[in-house]
Amino acid sequence: MGTLLKDKVIVVTGAGRGIGRAIALACAGEGAAVVVNDLGGALGGQGADSGPAVEVVREIEQAGGRAAVNVASVAEPGGAASIVATAIDAFGRVDAVVNNAGISRDGMFHKMDAGDWHAVIDVHLGGSFHLSRAAAPYFRDQGSGAFVHMTSTSGLIGNVGQSNYSAAKMAIVGLSNSIALDMRRFGVRSNCVAPFAWSRMTESIPADTEEARQRVERLKTMTPDKVAPLVTWLCADDAAEVSGQIFCVRRNEIILFSPPRPVRSVHRSEGWTPETVGAELYPALKPSLFPLQVSSDVFAWDPI
Repeated sequence: MGTLLKDKVIVVTGAGRGIGRAIALACAGEGAAVVVNDLGGALGGQGADSGPAVEVVREIEQAGGRAAVNVASVAEPGGAASIVATAIDAFGRVDAVVNNAGISRDGMFHKMDAGDWHAVIDVHLGGSFHLSRAAAPYFRDQGSGAFVHMTSTSGLIGNVGQSNYSAAKMAIVGLSNSIALDMRRFGVRSNCVAPFAWSRMTESIPADTEEARQRVERLKTMTPDKVAPLVTWLCADDAAEVSGQIFCVRRNEIILFSPPRPVRSVHRSEGWTPETVGAELYPALKPSLFPLQVSSDVFAWDPI
């Protein structure tokens, strides 16, 4: 067992399966006590089952680690508060929060149901806010703490049929940056990780063309355990100077994303009219406009 997170208490949501499970096991393997949170619902968020979370806790304890179960929903403020309470009651403190819980209800935008929109936003974005907000007073009082939020290239770049998921994941980037800015005076940091990994969240990707089938086969080589080392390190004191960043993990590649920043500007001393926008601004900016792309257009090479 390692010692990178010795004496730390880490909360991991959605930790019963997939990426969350891999992160919980990795953190425990580095000496942390882990709160394993998982509602245990279906991919779309329906139902509940304590089994996956209980099993992960059992794995950690059998390996000589410490862990506690919580099966509350992060989508509710009270549920999120209970997760932090579990950490305090079981281990006396909380040092890092990994906002990994999520659901998927994909659909083309022109067919997107309002219920599916709100359900995905409530878990991904709402859950990240509720749990982070519940942990923030403890971090402030102890003068330290780390947030790691799961974003996605579906938001950072784009994907078809995921307007609810993409919107939530892009909003999480803004939330993380705001937390990083607001809480840096207290020694608290906040970062995002966009994981490529084969899990329940990616099994729903349609593979009805040869290109899509090849993409799915590439995804299957990117296992959840590849994401865990970076997240584990971001929870450690070694990463104390890293905050407000966006990382991406793609098999053995770790990529740093740039935040949105100005690309070009055009000045017109007389001011603008709709006509001059079309006649002068558009031709000047056209070479710098970004094309519509999906994640596979940008990450066109096989995972390394």
